[in-house]
Amino acid sequence: MTRIDFHVLPTQGRRQHDVYVCELVQQAYQDGRRVHLHCLDDDMVTALDDLLWTFHDTSFVPHAVAGSAEAAAAPVLLAASLATPATADLLINLHVDVPPFFSRFEQVVETTGEDERAKAQARKRYKFYKDRGYPITTVDA
Repeated sequence: MTRIDFHVLPTQGRRQHDVYVCELVQQAYQDGRRVHLHCLDDDMVTALDDLLWTFHDTSFVPHAVAGSAEAAAAPVLLAASLATPATADLLINLHVDVPPFFSRFEQVVETTGEDERAKAQARKRYKFYKDRGYPITTVDA
């Protein structure tokens, strides 16, 4: 059964939230995980694609955008579509909704977001998983 981790973040700006996500992705990559970042929209994909190259001076996270020539070989994939990713074992959901393909992953990471609106949306996702009996762990960031 898919394991769900909710990372509880303090209220912060969007950039701090996104850097935190990049750090999660980097750690997962270093642990040998294949990661799918499910983004809200193409603007978020573009912003995270750029940030994954620059969030720390010494970081390196090989990644690609779904549909690109590099996507098949990349250990980290960014997408905003609902197409089911083929090779990842870790889903980091940055969308406001639970994606329909979440249960094909070993683990799903959710964050509470950067503001109160995002936290309210995260509570709905938490309830969705809980109501269906998925094991949930909370992580205080």
